[in-house]
Order: sequence, then structure tokens, then C-alpha cells
Amino acid sequence: MPRHVLGGPGFVPPSEKVNVALIGAGGQGHSNLKNLFQLDDVQVIAVADPAEGYDPKLSHAYYKDMAGRIPTKAMIEKHYAEKSPNFSCAPYEDFRVMLEKEKSIDAVLCATPDHTHAYISVHAMRAGKHVYCEKPLTHNIWEARQVAKVAAETGVATQMGSQGHSSVGTRETIEYIQGGAIGTVKEVHVWVPATRYNIELKGYPEDKPALPAGLNWDLWLGPRSGRDYHPAYHPFSWRDFWAFGSSGLGDFGTHDMNSAVRALELWSPNLVEAYSIGFSNEHIAPYGSMIHFHFPANEKRGPIVLNWYTGGGRPAHHEALGAYTLPRRGALYVGDKGVIQTDGSGGPPRLFPDTRRKEFVKPEPRLKRSNGHHRDWIDACKGGAPASCPFDYGAQLTETVLLGVLSQRLGKPLKWDAKNMKVEGNAEADAFIREAARPGWDIV
Repeated sequence: MPRHVLGGPGFVPPSEKVNVALIGAGGQGHSNLKNLFQLDDVQVIAVADPAEGYDPKLSHAYYKDMAGRIPTKAMIEKHYAEKSPNFSCAPYEDFRVMLEKEKSIDAVLCATPDHTHAYISVHAMRAGKHVYCEKPLTHNIWEARQVAKVAAETGVATQMGSQGHSSVGTRETIEYIQGGAIGTVKEVHVWVPATRYNIELKGYPEDKPALPAGLNWDLWLGPRSGRDYHPAYHPFSWRDFWAFGSSGLGDFGTHDMNSAVRALELWSPNLVEAYSIGFSNEHIAPYGSMIHFHFPANEKRGPIVLNWYTGGGRPAHHEALGAYTLPRRGALYVGDKGVIQTDGSGGPPRLFPDTRRKEFVKPEPRLKRSNGHHRDWIDACKGGAPASCPFDYGAQLTETVLLGVLSQRLGKPLKWDAKNMKVEGNAEADAFIREAARPGWDIV
């Protein structure tokens, strides 16, 4: 019986604390911890990570403190010490062992590299745990559909970590677009300045540095085939490599394409054209990209093209903007009555030209406002309404993003047959749509 069913076995009453386990004790895990620490009805009782401890500052400035399961355990215990002096957080190398031994876990938060998201999420859901998983939800399209299927079967409370999905700006943007602020929308532009972290590499690194003490590298690899440890992969810049990450598009796509997908129902493009900026090959992602997602017309709108840019590219200046300069990261919605510009990851709408802004009456709030991305998930764990970005939606959004990744990896445009999960006339794509997994790591 799903744990969040009101009155069912294992139900967490609204007045009680939700016991959360953190899987992935790096920078993204710490960022999520800080959000969970703000919720009085949550306690983080366990942490799992293949690394005992490491200093991510040696890898990238994004990380601000020591990470790994032992430093993270200390961080968690320090936070709860004031109210619960004897509070203890249990550290584990393997999350599967943690779930087997820690019977009081209600929910897990997965903040691992992309290539292990699906396996961890499915394993936890089948164990009856509510699951919050960072974006992108999965590493390949087949996984996205499997994760959505298991979420529906188990009925647990789920949330993908696309935090901008819960912003007021996202809701206002949707209300503006659906309220006719810019008329008929025919194209959308989304851009982020993200680029590759390992700038000099042109594939997998060839040297073999010593494995850091306390790191279970085989466990970190998870479903991927054996490969020697290298700091180019861990702890931060694994996103550069197709085996583990999905380039800047996978990193930011579910954040910054989200409002467009929701407002215009951009579910399945029938044509995706990806063009790489700078060097890339079968192992390593490009420095940047320009990708065109073509969405066919539906009963509510005509055809739309969503244009994606990473690595410094951005759309041409639109005349409706006047003297306004586009930010380094953002989105631009182009309609026959004007344009809307937003900042990345759920920023509020800016309506242009000035004449359109003056004549348009801001619509009354129609979409339910969020109490916070993590708050909404915890409320769902306790029997409340589903969170705003559950896995059924998160999987669909992730699939759209991963079609752009697929076109990049193939090095050519693709025609997508969503029903059969196939690229028309390209059998080579099958190995990327459903990637091979090492024995013991298959999620079927």
C-alpha cells in the first residue's frame, strides 16, 4: 500500500515528521539539504554516497564545503543538535543497504549524477518510499518512461528537482501566454551560457591517477561499464561525458524549457535538429549547441518551434524589445501581438512592446501557487495534493529534453516516432534511447 494513502499502512500523519534519506552527498545534495532544513516537519535520518569524503572545491567553485557521506552526516547532525542533542544520522556507502536496514525511512531525495537517477528512483519507489529526484529525471528516454510507469504503479509521492517549476514567475508566464498577452505564439527561444567544464579534453582522459581514499568507484559507476577513476569525472564535471551526463541541455533544459512546455503543451516534437558548437565526439559533449525542436499543431494551437542555445549563443534581437538587452540566460516567446521575455528557471514575464504592456490587463491568478518545491513534496508525502512536478510530468519534460541530447549524440536531425519510441530510419539511435546496463543495474 503506498505510504501516502490517507489512513493506509505506513501513512505519515500531517502532524508527524517525515523521515528523509539523502542519496548523493555532493553539492546538489547539500543544496537540497538546505531546503529540507527549513521544514520543521522533516528530519534527515540517513545519507548514502560512494564517497566517504572529498573536497569538491578542488573540482569546481560551485561547491562551497566538504562533501561525501561523513562530512554530510556531520552537517546534518549539527543542524538538528540544538533541538535534538542526541540526534544521529546514519551514513552508508550503498543506498541499497541503507534502504534495507533503515526501516523508518519514509522518503528519499536523490541528488546523484544523471546516470544513476532512474535506478535509484525505481528501487526506492518499489521499496514504498516517496521520491524526490534531481533533474533530468533520467539519462535516457526508455528510463523516463519506466520511471513514470513505476511511479504510477506504486502511487508514492514524487517530485523532480526542477525548482523553477514551483515559482510564481512560471505560473504568471503561463497565465500571460494562455491569456493571449502576445497572441498566437509560433516560436520560443531559450538560452543558457553553460559550456563544457573540461575545456581541453577531446574524449575520455588517458592518464590514470590514484583512486581517492574512501571512494567506491565501482559503485559510483553504477550501470556504466568499467572505467578507471579520473577527477575529470568526479566529483563534479561528469556532465561533460555522455556516459554520465547529458551536456548543458540536460543540466538546464528541464529548468528553462519548463514554462514553454507547460504553457504551450510541447509534449513530443516530431523533428529535432541539433547543431554542435565546438568539438564533440561519441564520448564527450560539445562546448555548446543550437537545437531546434519542431512541435506539430494540436487542437489548441498551431505548429511551434522551440530553439535552444548553450555555450554563449542567444536569439537575434527582436524589434519589439526596443532598447532592452537580453540577459545572459533567459527565454523569449514570440507572438503575433508582442513578445514575452523571462529570466531562466521560472523568472517573471516581461511584456513587450511598451504599447502592448500598457493595453494588456494582467490576468487574475488562475494556477495554484506553490508553497515551495520541497514543501509541496513533503505535503504530498503526508497525504496532501500531488506535488507540482511529479514524475509523470517530469518524465515527459525530461523526454523532450533528451530528444535534443539524442540528436546531438547522433550528429544529425531526427524524426521522432513517440508512440513506438523510435527514430524513423535510424536504428543507430536505439542504443541511446535505451542504454545497456551492467548486470545487477537493470531497472526492469
